[in-house]
Amino acid sequence: MSGRAPQHVAVLMGGPSAERDVSLSTGEGCVAALRSEGFRVTQIDPGADIVSALQQAAPDVVFNALHGRWGEDGCIQGLLEWLRLPYTHSGVLASATAMDKSRTKAIFRMSGLPVVESEIVSREEAMEEHVMPPPYVIKPNNEGSSVGIYIVPRDAEEPPVLPDTMPDDVMVEAFAPGRELTCTVLGAPGEERALTVTEIHTDGWYDYEAKYAPGGSRHSLPADLPPAIFAACQDFALRAHWALGCRTISRTDFRWDEGQGLKGLIILETNTQPGMTPTSLTPEQAAHAGIGFGPLCRILVEDASCNR
Repeated sequence: MSGRAPQHVAVLMGGPSAERDVSLSTGEGCVAALRSEGFRVTQIDPGADIVSALQQAAPDVVFNALHGRWGEDGCIQGLLEWLRLPYTHSGVLASATAMDKSRTKAIFRMSGLPVVESEIVSREEAMEEHVMPPPYVIKPNNEGSSVGIYIVPRDAEEPPVLPDTMPDDVMVEAFAPGRELTCTVLGAPGEERALTVTEIHTDGWYDYEAKYAPGGSRHSLPADLPPAIFAACQDFALRAHWALGCRTISRTDFRWDEGQGLKGLIILETNTQPGMTPTSLTPEQAAHAGIGFGPLCRILVEDASCNR
């Protein structure tokens, strides 16, 4: 951001999404880190009074520690643009696009990035019959943190019964087998770099509990991969970041079927608001690259702006 260096940071955390608890954990860590870096910090749990809360706080910068809908789908970003408050992470368009899985995949396909077959159907259609041959995955089109994901196994005779909490339209996508990998991109425009590649090990699959419960998953970094696959992950993560128009930080998740070589490397999604909890992957990758948690948060604050 231009002008004087930011001194007062408002951290948005919590909010009304299905990922509220994750956001609170992310926010608590970021608040402590920013204070350790010398910033004055105001914590804000956004609700219907978010505009008055921000106007009363009058921060130099808003640190967006929200996750899920309203926080990383372009909604809060648009509000901050309207209020002309510089903010961290990606802007309105990149946030909205990345949160919409079908639009993200369309952009990735146009950019020559590998994704699996998928389609959007109604919740009722997904329960009536198999939309595609099992195994496949049913998920909301606009949620994160593995919220509302159903894996339909190869031997399933019928599709699952989906709860009423699932949206009217869902994404059905082919199941991508293989090893779970992820790569963070960090840096201001023109300075972005892919930090490293992590392999995620779980006893089941990488669901909500595996992501956030202590001991729910084990991380190997740098991942023990053939050099060509490691380099491809970093290349694809950067290209995904640029294709979506992300800003300062993103994390792209992959599956790799090692029996298929490079053809077995598939992008699952790109996160514009990577988790910053004690078990999160991005701070771990930054630390491996020599960037502590406090300096990582400072990088985000110092690149905050409007018109992102």
